[in-house]
Amino acid sequence: MKKVFVLDTNVLLHDPAAMMQFKDNDVVLPITIIEELDRFKKQPEMTGRNAREASRRLDELRQQGHLLDGVEINDGGKLRVTLCHRETFLELPPELERDRGDNAILATGLELKRQCQCPVVLVSKDINLRIKADALGLVAEDYKTDKVDVQELYTGLAEVLVSAEDMNQLFKEGYLALPGKFFPNQMLTLVDAINPSHTALATVEGESGKVVALHKLPHGGVSRIYPRNREQKFALELLLNDAISLVTLVGKAGTGKTLLAIAAGLQKVADERLYTRLLISRPVIPMGKDIGYLPGDISEKLTPWMQPLYDNFDLIFGTQDPSGKPSHWRRGHEELIEQGMLQIEPLTYIRGRTIPKQFLIVDEAQNLTPHEVKTILTRAGEGTKVVLTGDLDQIDNPYVDAASNGLTYVVEKFKEEPLAGHITLLKGERSDLAERAATLL
Repeated sequence: MKKVFVLDTNVLLHDPAAMMQFKDNDVVLPITIIEELDRFKKQPEMTGRNAREASRRLDELRQQGHLLDGVEINDGGKLRVTLCHRETFLELPPELERDRGDNAILATGLELKRQCQCPVVLVSKDINLRIKADALGLVAEDYKTDKVDVQELYTGLAEVLVSAEDMNQLFKEGYLALPGKFFPNQMLTLVDAINPSHTALATVEGESGKVVALHKLPHGGVSRIYPRNREQKFALELLLNDAISLVTLVGKAGTGKTLLAIAAGLQKVADERLYTRLLISRPVIPMGKDIGYLPGDISEKLTPWMQPLYDNFDLIFGTQDPSGKPSHWRRGHEELIEQGMLQIEPLTYIRGRTIPKQFLIVDEAQNLTPHEVKTILTRAGEGTKVVLTGDLDQIDNPYVDAASNGLTYVVEKFKEEPLAGHITLLKGERSDLAERAATLL
């Protein structure tokens, strides 16, 4: 049966194309949404851009017919902008303020429910609005089109029982053909079926599907960084593989996601010269209360946001002066910046750019929406490698959660692509305290 979906403004701010994602059902936008889009369009960064994109899409549909009557979309569905009569507002409980946009959306949904013979569903990313709708007898749902089942999220890892003959073939010839379904660039722990203590680490070659042994790391490590556990070895295998253009690293705090990505980027840019620049970016989203205006030029303003990246460079270059004297503070990465081999900037400035032949690291990618991640990936030019890192337990963006953020979305969408690889890092290596805190708290 055809349904009528009433959209909240935050759905369009999350995904401007959401109005086209309901197949052959009807989509209704309360008139108050147009007012709210007009207010949000002046905001900076992605919220304002999404508001403007949603308005442009509605203007294009307006050319096809009157939005009040409905314009055909998809396979028989219609999109229309609806006015809500004042009588419906008066029927709302007195506890609900009459002048709030959320309550105008509720009133529209209730009016449609009385008028339509088909089910009416309010779609909102606002939990409280969904609760209020339920209290008024109106069916409400989250926008689920880009949601991923986190419990079933692809880890990039698998353990496989093999015979002693298979293990010997891997060591002698460097490859193995195994039956079964594996994803491209999936990391395998091969376990001897007779002697389980005998194991080997391997990966599924992206194009051929062969199981091959991991490459040996450089003698001096990767930018002087050595893996401390199995998952970190797997991560470096993906990061150093030039045939893989997209790497996603997920793990709790202290598992080494950012450090491994930066170390591999330095290896490829400064030592092997395979990329022209190491470009590192992260979303500027505060944890908890924001401290407000920051003085200084752009570099000084960004220092608090980028300090976690600088800490990793200090560890790699050994430039953290134990005496506390600032004479050598961050000297290593500052020299790379002066030589044009390293650039650190917020994601605010990445839209509209074309980034060719660069090693691009996007840290804290769990705070991005799927639309924002798409914007980043479509910036990648010829020969560019993109690395997304993030911790699903540390999401500070109020508009996404573990199931709907851009990082998990990319992991699931790209798991069958030969040009992509993913690893979930499991063990914290920052310190015993950090590991226990990440596990217990």
